[in-house]
Amino acid sequence: MIQASEPIFDLAHLGHVEMYTPKLDESVDFFVNIMGLTETTRHGDSVYLRGWDDYEHHTLKLTANDQPGIGHMGWRTTSPQALERRAQAIEAAGYGLQWTDGDLGHGRTYQFNNPDGHLMEIYYETDWYAPPDELKPALKNQAMKFPARGANLRRLDHVNIMVADPAKEREFFSSVLGAKLTEQIVFDDGRVQAVWFSVTNKSYEIAIVADHTGHSGRLHHVTFAVDCREDVLKTADICLDNNVPIETGPHKHAINQTFFLYVFEPGGNRFEIANAGARLIFAPDWKTCTWNEEERKKGQAWGLQTVKSFHTYGTPPIDE
Repeated sequence: MIQASEPIFDLAHLGHVEMYTPKLDESVDFFVNIMGLTETTRHGDSVYLRGWDDYEHHTLKLTANDQPGIGHMGWRTTSPQALERRAQAIEAAGYGLQWTDGDLGHGRTYQFNNPDGHLMEIYYETDWYAPPDELKPALKNQAMKFPARGANLRRLDHVNIMVADPAKEREFFSSVLGAKLTEQIVFDDGRVQAVWFSVTNKSYEIAIVADHTGHSGRLHHVTFAVDCREDVLKTADICLDNNVPIETGPHKHAINQTFFLYVFEPGGNRFEIANAGARLIFAPDWKTCTWNEEERKKGQAWGLQTVKSFHTYGTPPIDE
């Protein structure tokens, strides 16, 4: 794996994720009234949503589609110059697509594919959320008033995508995008099964796992954060009361130690609620934590075996 001679700090954070849903109205109701996101605007077949402490115009874009899955994910850069540098690096690596004028909420954008074919984009110019009078917070350093609705999701945390070859993604995210490889799963035969990357001091903004079907371009899940573990537990009660299918949790992951709850939104996508107080990484020379096959067989941090669907289900679904 090629490492840059100097750290690359051109990506600021994961900005937004577009999720496809065949049941747009039901998905919007789930995310607004049960999960507690706030609708910013609508345009065409898309609805733009955000957590109460997300500073940008939106962090989740729901778009009507025949099947569930992921549309694209956007990364904000640290400066206009950083945007140009990463666009040039992506183009040189052979994964570039095109420049666009951007989407609602952000400006000029460079689109590209990761090695697996997921659509991604980088941008710098962005609209900071301006709450209407009824949502203005008492504290001026907060994006909006606490919604006191449903799970009260605070902010976008990370996205998990499924790929045919995680080893190619490890190379691409490290050497082309400049992300930090925080943890990984490598089996005894050398196969890379999963990688976790960060561009901030969070332990990860993107997880990339092997798709056991061998297909490309699928979504495993999108995650929003709440304030604490108790909020994750409360969300499980809220989901129970609202007949939301719970796949697994609340539990604690061994890898990156996330306290989690996985549910399915009405469109069929897996969605995770996690605690915002997850691990932070401050070491500039962080040494990647590598887990082997035997260690992963132990299950989650508290010895719980992962449910089978967690390793097999993704969107769009694949008939096997």
